Amino acid sequence: MPIVNTANAEQHPVLDPRLLGRPVHLLPQFAVRLQDDLEALMQGSARRYWAGWRLETVEFGRAPQLDSLRWMSATGLLGTVSVAFDRGLLLTLLERRYGGRGAGATQQGQKERQGERVTATEDRLSVVLTQQMIDVLYGRVAVSTAMEVAPQPVPANAVATATMPGATNWAVRVVVRDAADVAGEFWIAPDQALMATILGSLRPEQPRPRAARGPSEPLATKLQVKLDGRLVSKEITLGALFDLKVGDVIPVSMGRADVLLDEARLFTAAVAESKGKLCLTSFEDAE
Repeated sequence: MPIVNTANAEQHPVLDPRLLGRPVHLLPQFAVRLQDDLEALMQGSARRYWAGWRLETVEFGRAPQLDSLRWMSATGLLGTVSVAFDRGLLLTLLERRYGGRGAGATQQGQKERQGERVTATEDRLSVVLTQQMIDVLYGRVAVSTAMEVAPQPVPANAVATATMPGATNWAVRVVVRDAADVAGEFWIAPDQALMATILGSLRPEQPRPRAARGPSEPLATKLQVKLDGRLVSKEITLGALFDLKVGDVIPVSMGRADVLLDEARLFTAAVAESKGKLCLTSFEDAE
């Protein structure tokens, strides 16, 4: 799903001095994670409202200056967030939720209904959806800033009609689409203080540190193996073995010893004595 690069300061002006010098170019990073949160919401606890819809785009941009949008907002621990739904999308969600003709809505049908009167049922749906979007944004900010205690869900009585955010305000634009190719969009606009918190939580992805390496050495000089020396071998009958007693001597002849690697015979070597210890010398290939 496309995420727009929001590093263009001319396209997205920010006047608040708290946002100057912040890593605006990293906002798509936050948008990707917010998109995952929204998908989890739409497929989970809010499925009864969003069944049949899929996310198409989640991107940061400038708050839309459209008189047709009805903004709702709430203020919580992390700041004020305003939310606006395209009217056609809202009415389609409403009718599909209650089994009306919205189940067969088209893009043109949505536009034709923009001027319909706002009903109490539509108003309640706006409040519920606004709560959902604010809670998702709060949750993402809490994770990004490593808050020890997650913010409380926004109560319904905290949501109220709001004024349109200013032209310089940031907003997350979300585009959804259903199986009938009907598209809709809505916006989530944090206030300047919350936007500063979001930007302050962003960090560039750090490359994995690599261990310092010394000069390259041939494998043969670094690989360690364990060799075993077989000095003697003697074949006797099982009866003679059982007849052995303490103090008995088994006569053997000392020839060249076998040098083994995991029971594989690699070399033969002569057995010599040095300072009271047996040593192997004069190695020859076993084959």
